[in-house]
Amino acid sequence: MKPIVAIVGRPNVGKSTLFNRITGTRTAIIEDSPGVTRDRLYLDGEWSGKKFTLIDTGGIIVDSEDHILKRVREQAEFAINEADIILFVTDGQTGMTIEDEEVANILRKSQKPVVLAVNKIESYKKEDVVFDFYQLGLGDPIAISASQGMNTGDLLDAVVENFPVDLEEDLEPDIIKIAIVGRPNVGKSSLTNTLLGEERVIVSEIAGTTRDAIDSMLKVGDQEYRIIDTAGMRKRNKIDIATERYSVIRSLKAIDRSDIVLMMFDASEGITEQDKKIAGYVHESGKSCILVFNKWDLVEKDDKTLHNYEKKIRADLLFLQYAPIIFISAVTKQRVNKIIELIDFVAEQQNFRATTSALNEVIQDAVRTTPIPTKRGKRGKILYATQTNIKPPTFVFFVNDPELIHFSYERYLENKLREAFGFEGTPIWLKLKKREENNAGK
Repeated sequence: MKPIVAIVGRPNVGKSTLFNRITGTRTAIIEDSPGVTRDRLYLDGEWSGKKFTLIDTGGIIVDSEDHILKRVREQAEFAINEADIILFVTDGQTGMTIEDEEVANILRKSQKPVVLAVNKIESYKKEDVVFDFYQLGLGDPIAISASQGMNTGDLLDAVVENFPVDLEEDLEPDIIKIAIVGRPNVGKSSLTNTLLGEERVIVSEIAGTTRDAIDSMLKVGDQEYRIIDTAGMRKRNKIDIATERYSVIRSLKAIDRSDIVLMMFDASEGITEQDKKIAGYVHESGKSCILVFNKWDLVEKDDKTLHNYEKKIRADLLFLQYAPIIFISAVTKQRVNKIIELIDFVAEQQNFRATTSALNEVIQDAVRTTPIPTKRGKRGKILYATQTNIKPPTFVFFVNDPELIHFSYERYLENKLREAFGFEGTPIWLKLKKREENNAGK
């Protein structure tokens, strides 16, 4: 499971600029006035081979009675509670303030590891201004410039050093971990209860009842399953309860620590834009996925309904062509008994390893059938390939020049791998590495 790093601090110290710098994006809105970032933003980052989820928070003003600023503070405090490491950002140009001291008091009470950054130090000659920040009692302050990138590498080194050592360990290798995700009120809790055969999770008609990720154990025969029923994710501008925003991070964490995701939809409503966003996160996380359309009993049907529905699903979720589809009713239990069988099947697919000889035979046949297109008069060449990992199946292709292999040809190779080996329900990751032809196979 990826560690959670929360960026916190008072308003207008450059938190969003640092968020964009670390994640390599321009997602967070940046303005010179305080209070622009009102909702938490979260994206994945990586440093020194370590992956993590970064949360950008609104500026904390401790004593304000302004309704919006109080909500911003609540959101930041939720992020602090959920995070594994706190990245506390201050402003070196204005110097240490009373507001910084108040935020520091909150952070000390959290008992979480804190990395202290003094931002807006645009020159190494001005690094000595950080000394005043030792008074905060949060360890060695690190002078940085989020806008220019100065010392951000040193800052991330300090963050990575604080990562919990056991987050990436799988202490239950034989247990299949299943995250049930989707928008509020699509029937996640009802499905969990049906699978477990008991009222383990409170079910309500009110959207957003479940606000925590809840683990339940299930055993079928000799196989054990850990089922994670998560809070429903919804569009940011439709979230009115602070704890529901808090639960989105928990849902993302549940996906990260799962093996297989049951992506639930309301069949009576179809696929929404928010559904696509949630499914996109599942796909990008590399998790295996089963598309579960609940409330199928509420859909009016004729002899063409199922075919037309599946066709539309594939058109709307082009990036999840590999994911099997099942139509159920958690209330009437229609086809729910087929879900465990499907989970077992997908678990086999995500753990399959192709032999190097069989893999290269498939690739050579694919290249003979459809040669790699030329680019700028040159043709890419695949020297050999090997599978390096499972969950998801990951393949390294050693080629003469990665730039000569178009992404569309990578999709062609992925399709050929699926034709040969299956991999149903799981994404496939392809990596291209340059290798000289005379070094091939060494």
